[in-house]
Amino acid sequence: MTQKILVVEDDPATAAYIAKGMAEAGFTVDQADNGRDGLFLASDGSYGAIILDRMMPAMDGMAVLKALRAADIQTPVIFLSALGTAEDRVEGLTSGSDDYLTKPFAFAELLARVQLLLRRNGSGSTVVTVLRHDDLEMDLLARRVKRGGRGVDLQPREFRLLEYFLRHADQVVTRTMLLEGVWDYHFDPGTNVIDVHVSRLRRKLDDGSDRPLLHTVRGMGYRLGAEA
Repeated sequence: MTQKILVVEDDPATAAYIAKGMAEAGFTVDQADNGRDGLFLASDGSYGAIILDRMMPAMDGMAVLKALRAADIQTPVIFLSALGTAEDRVEGLTSGSDDYLTKPFAFAELLARVQLLLRRNGSGSTVVTVLRHDDLEMDLLARRVKRGGRGVDLQPREFRLLEYFLRHADQVVTRTMLLEGVWDYHFDPGTNVIDVHVSRLRRKLDDGSDRPLLHTVRGMGYRLGAEA
């Protein structure tokens, strides 16, 4: 059974970025762009987790959370906020939220936190937390990558790039797909940023192995998998 996630976020770009990533991770995603509508959707208690912005029109995140808890709706809530002081985090956590993540954030970290909450809540059994292909393994929660049992040290952007390739293994992935799915660009910046990151990722993956896994498909993009 697919897990439902509610994203309550008033910034359209941030909301679209989160919703797209969560959908690619296998979740069904509902959205609200203000606290009042978010509370209305959340009140049926059907969501596996709620990603809740703190500062929103109509009703702020703190008020939404307090209303949910007062109604005895215990759906796990992750606050997502630009308010990042220790006092802000403590206030958010003591108000009844289950986690607190500050902006700007890496989507991979947000996803890992959602998956962890679902596991703790006993409702995440259908959520994939380890991606595998051939002798390559990625643990999304521990943020570890291994190939053939050997640890592969990746930077955050490289981790996101590999995660995208693993979710599209044996498929041709275009530059446009990578720009939108990994960099959240909806235009081509006209730089070689993708080529540089793919080249670096390829070197790390193939170090110590005589079987390349990441291939360039001339004129089309890239593909993770055995050589055709």
